[in-house]
Amino acid sequence: MKETVNEFMDLLREQTSYGEAIGLIAWDMRTKAPKKAMDNRSEVLGVLAQKVHEIQTSEAMRNCIDKLKGNVSDPVVIKCLEEAEETYNKTAKIPKDEYRAYVTLQSKSESKWSEAKAQNDFAGFLPYLEKLVEFNRTFADYWGYNGHRYNALLHNYEPGVTVELLDQVFPKIRKALTELLGRVKEAPAQPDPSVLKGHFPKGQQTAFSKEILKRMGYDFDAGRLDETVHPFAIGLNVNDVRVTTKYDESDFRTAVFGTIHEGGHALYEQNISEDLSFTPLATGTSMGIHESQSLFWENFIARSEQFWENHYPLFQTYAPDNFRELSLNSFFAAVNEVKPSLIRIEADELTYCLHIMIRYELEKALIAGDMDAKDLPSRWNDKMEEYLGVRPDTDAEGVLQDIHWSGGDFGYFPSYALGYMYAAQFDAQMREEIDVDKAVREGDFRIIKEWLKEKIHRHGKMKKPLEILTEVTGEGLNPDYLLRYLETKYKHIYQF
Repeated sequence: MKETVNEFMDLLREQTSYGEAIGLIAWDMRTKAPKKAMDNRSEVLGVLAQKVHEIQTSEAMRNCIDKLKGNVSDPVVIKCLEEAEETYNKTAKIPKDEYRAYVTLQSKSESKWSEAKAQNDFAGFLPYLEKLVEFNRTFADYWGYNGHRYNALLHNYEPGVTVELLDQVFPKIRKALTELLGRVKEAPAQPDPSVLKGHFPKGQQTAFSKEILKRMGYDFDAGRLDETVHPFAIGLNVNDVRVTTKYDESDFRTAVFGTIHEGGHALYEQNISEDLSFTPLATGTSMGIHESQSLFWENFIARSEQFWENHYPLFQTYAPDNFRELSLNSFFAAVNEVKPSLIRIEADELTYCLHIMIRYELEKALIAGDMDAKDLPSRWNDKMEEYLGVRPDTDAEGVLQDIHWSGGDFGYFPSYALGYMYAAQFDAQMREEIDVDKAVREGDFRIIKEWLKEKIHRHGKMKKPLEILTEVTGEGLNPDYLLRYLETKYKHIYQF
């Protein structure tokens, strides 16, 4: 039995090693790689992905699972077996040539999306998108599902969450947010966002952002900060977790809050137990839990009054001269302005979930076959107007703004809203156990980082998302925490 365990763990080590190489190439393609490298690099990714597919569906893997299942006591091995068996059962249903073609398409599509976004050319991207949608419909049918076809894709990102659950929770949130948005618009105290404008050189934004990442506990000896079109964090292993950001020299909020957001993701990956290295467990348990960590740091910490009480003087040392005379109160109100916007990653806290619901409803219709990809721009624009009262003038600021569909990541978007709800529940529980406000005012985040590490980060995928939520907070998904948080915050800022 020991020999079989060693064989099984060696297979996982080989699989995760290929996975790390794939991740490194993907990072390079999104940050540093020259444009002409993209097609060849995409083919390389396809070859490596096929190797992973072969390991996951190999006879050796099947034999190890069959021999070890029910015959081992090590909890890490048991969980690895669960993951490996689920992956085997799903991956084996996809023909190898289709899987390689899909991975190659993914990387080519991301490159084409970047070009299409820059040129406002949805038509040029459409053929890629149509193929990606068709692949995802086919894969969902291969895997099988209960209820809605979209459930098969949701499971990839948020196990345990279904269309049926989202269709109960999202309308409640939408109604509450719409009502709160109406009160905010009529409130007597309206922040002045113009006070935040002014040329803020990229180098100074980078310096401030790096200082905040260090204070959060991000380990630069195990990571780095780079520039990209669409910000992301990527964990290659626990000792190599990279953050990327996007700069706007006329609006520092894009980079500063975006970097803190990605830093939250990175802290999760850097603090997973090294005992899980070279296994499929050495990553976040779900995209929703991952988003809870990034949104917790970005919103519950970095957009709080306590955070800026401590960090505003530091910010002013890097910022343009016009911030020298700007009061803390005016600055705090301005960075928390509520204003329906076109761009999701620039959305305020109150309207953020409305952006997610639009994408969820479009994805659900696409995967069900209730709409075609060619109809996305008009349907997108109509929903933006209905939900947020704004309508894009171009596809670049509309349907082309997100990278996710170009990578085939259908089923991902609901994780953002779920993560926001999870974050609110974690925040409420944390405040019962430690003095969060005191730590933030003092700029000493160690107690917060350790709480998150102990309760969430170190477990990696040893626990399922709803299992973690219930163990940490004592209850399942409850959107009321998020709604209370938003109402309390905006009552204070807008004075109604």
